[in-house]
Amino acid sequence: MWIVVLALIVGILAGLHFPLVVPASLAHYLSIALLAVLDTVFGGLRAHLEHRFDPLTFITGLISNAVLAALLTYFGDKLGVPLYDAALFAFGFRIFQNLGAIRHLLLVRWVRHREKLHQLPG
Repeated sequence: MWIVVLALIVGILAGLHFPLVVPASLAHYLSIALLAVLDTVFGGLRAHLEHRFDPLTFITGLISNAVLAALLTYFGDKLGVPLYDAALFAFGFRIFQNLGAIRHLLLVRWVRHREKLHQLPG
């Protein structure tokens, strides 16, 4: 799991160090790809905290999310219909849902840790 976090940090640092100008025609694709990746990363982090992380599930989820999001955006562009809005809504909803679950899991762990510290003889 830490490889994923390390890769995310390296990617962010590389993006800040080597700025890339994206043409306006590709902006929808980049925004959807970013949301697909963030959705998968937060889902992987949640799975890790729940002790059910599987690397194969993570990788296949990342690829399938990215492909589905790209296809929705592409076909939406071809049809003149903003289908990427559906992907934006779905990925955004799942990101906030996973983030809420991660916050809850970390808060429960922190409270349990504090309770253990107060129960130590001292």
